[in-house]
Amino acid sequence: MLISKKLIALTAVGTIFLAGCSSNSSESASESPSTTAGATSCGTTVEEIAAAAKTEGKVDLIALPDTWANYKGVLDTFKSKYGIEAPVANPDASSADELTAISTLRGQPGMPEIVDIGPSFTKEFIDKGWNAPYKTTNWDEIPAALKDADGNWIGAYTGVMSIAYNSKLVKNAPTSWADLKKSEYKGQVTINGDPREAGAAFAAVMAASLANGGSFDDIMPGIEYFAELKKSGNLNQADITPAAIISGDAPIALDWSYNFPGLQAELKTAGFEMPVITPTDGLYVGYYAQAAVSEAAHPCAAKLFLEHISGNDGALEYLKGGAIPARYAAMLDAGVIPADLAAGLPTKDAWAAIKFPSQAQIDAAKLALTENWGPMVSD
Repeated sequence: MLISKKLIALTAVGTIFLAGCSSNSSESASESPSTTAGATSCGTTVEEIAAAAKTEGKVDLIALPDTWANYKGVLDTFKSKYGIEAPVANPDASSADELTAISTLRGQPGMPEIVDIGPSFTKEFIDKGWNAPYKTTNWDEIPAALKDADGNWIGAYTGVMSIAYNSKLVKNAPTSWADLKKSEYKGQVTINGDPREAGAAFAAVMAASLANGGSFDDIMPGIEYFAELKKSGNLNQADITPAAIISGDAPIALDWSYNFPGLQAELKTAGFEMPVITPTDGLYVGYYAQAAVSEAAHPCAAKLFLEHISGNDGALEYLKGGAIPARYAAMLDAGVIPADLAAGLPTKDAWAAIKFPSQAQIDAAKLALTENWGPMVSD
């Protein structure tokens, strides 16, 4: 059943959080919402920002697939609550595609006004001056590791790099990164894109590194791991979609835990099951960064969208899709998570113990990937 599959993904997330990860600071010192000129012109409360956004009537979005962390629910609640159009261009675009769209459409109608990019792309986004800094009204409740100190982005949701498999084609379930090297999985291990361009693929390499003696400071073991999979013939690069899973093009999928619940309905109709496994080695919990774009035609609507995805309404929709929202601890304290969503989720203490790589570590890892992935894996 679709509900049971959703619970599997949620339980998988909860289980690894409860297993206990390395410590990391989770709360920032008290900071006030942005007082930039742009923020002031839109207002300083959600109600004021919503009123200003209503006059703009629209926010142009990009790369938000319906099944990715339940963005369909996130968008539907935004549009119904505020009465603002929120068209999504190129829903399946990669993080690199999002930045290309900003560059191509700069100053033109339809330019993306919010991005949802892997953390390895935030430096380029900021360095090119495309960022419009904004600190949401709930800024103090977002963990320090899930926001840029200067307000350039927030990480509104998180997930676990997981292994899912087509049970009709894969008879022995892999439970670890080490398992994926077995000869029985020849041509089956599917990474979701090119890690130099796609955040999910980047995370898979980071997770494999952690499983093979690497660290946030050393991604090379992960690159070497995928080079070994390529040499053995196990590595397969394809888009992880229901069609690819059903056709057998993606028998074993490496992707975020929150992406699998949205696939289940279509797979069920076709008579397929796709169990989701949290690897017993190489645990990697990651986020995507959401940011407002400078020179936006609808700057107040862009700020309102950030308020929505970081606020309770958007966060609850993320939870329905198997993602853990950034303000999870504050939501627990406020008692706003319904019992049906709370089952299998981490405790507040377990959530606070999660460790994320720093931006400097991510930037260094991306550089190593850029230099080595081609000659070692893809060429």
